[in-house]
Amino acid sequence: MKILAFESSAKAAGVALLSDGALLAEYTQNSGQTHSRTLMQMAEDMLRNCDITAQNIDAVAVAAGPGSFTGVRIGVAAAKGFAWGRQLPLYGVSTLEAMALGAAVSDGVYCACMDARREQVYNALFCMKNGECSRLCADRALSVSELAQELARLDGPVFLVGDGAKLCFDALHESLSQLRLLPEHLRQQRAAGVALAAQRMKNAGGVGDAKTLAPSYLRLSQAERERNARMQNG
Repeated sequence: MKILAFESSAKAAGVALLSDGALLAEYTQNSGQTHSRTLMQMAEDMLRNCDITAQNIDAVAVAAGPGSFTGVRIGVAAAKGFAWGRQLPLYGVSTLEAMALGAAVSDGVYCACMDARREQVYNALFCMKNGECSRLCADRALSVSELAQELARLDGPVFLVGDGAKLCFDALHESLSQLRLLPEHLRQQRAAGVALAAQRMKNAGGVGDAKTLAPSYLRLSQAERERNARMQNG
């Protein structure tokens, strides 16, 4: 089974191709260019360089959030466009779970953190043991101080991943000695992790439906918050 994965939930954008659990190719770009300009071009280049056509793809995967509102929308739109026209299953996966899977280098707890602004991070915790990943909490938006209270109760190393990892490490490492900041290239979100998360979802019996897939933002956008405030103020 060949899975084409899209990831554009933060500054970096990427695509990956997974075949029966093996990573065939992964393209990543962290240049700051608009994802709508680069994402589909990377997918086309990757498939062409692998001598694989769109007709050879069996399923599509995308990081469906949380993350940048614009970035997530671009990724979901690109994945839907590819899957819908070809009637392929589309798996929307947690950006945070994909980060943990893409960065897993050893056993331990992986703390996925994305900078959510407004003094918060998008976060989820995962335990890696003997190659198996188990989720310890749901995706959520919370303050760094709230996260610190949870991490203080954990034993063993806690690996920080995501674009909010350094923010959390700088704020907490003096009081939480078990924190480990992974190298920058491992902290970035990866399309390979998206593909692995989709494979896990399929293996667990999940159904990928392009029609019903919607982004998961966890909280309202700034425009929505401002609109609600105007409505409350009359």
